[in-house]
Amino acid sequence: MILTVSSVAATDSRGILVETHGGILRAQLARKTGCNLETIRYYEKVGLLPEPPRSSNGYRVYSPELVERLQFVLRARELGFLLEEIKALLGLDAVQPNACNDAHGIAKANLAAVRSKISDLQKMEAILASAVADCESRDFGGCPILNALSGSSLNAQRTKQ
Repeated sequence: MILTVSSVAATDSRGILVETHGGILRAQLARKTGCNLETIRYYEKVGLLPEPPRSSNGYRVYSPELVERLQFVLRARELGFLLEEIKALLGLDAVQPNACNDAHGIAKANLAAVRSKISDLQKMEAILASAVADCESRDFGGCPILNALSGSSLNAQRTKQ
């Protein structure tokens, strides 16, 4: 999703006109990207987003480049990348000779983590499906769902394999 930003002024929450010089205010950024304000503040705090320049009224004004950067961060989070991995990816320059190799290494490690999570989710699904089926058939002594919750954890099962 690519957003185009072309406004030269916006109004703040009190209806006061703010010069944005082609950028957007934080609340507008949150609405346009679906990212909440606290998350945007956090991404600034941890260095994923640089602190944007301020308008003459003191409001943060996000340029189209910062909007694109936030979209990159949000998409990377959707794909399961950790914040440190996203920082590393943001630090890569697509024209550098080793950038693609570096990005490949980060993505490959993330893919392994995603596959591990999928495996864990499949184990969780099997346990829950069995407990629900046992509960529905009532062929099992006691409550199968409570028994499943009292049983060993996925981590304990993983170490046995």
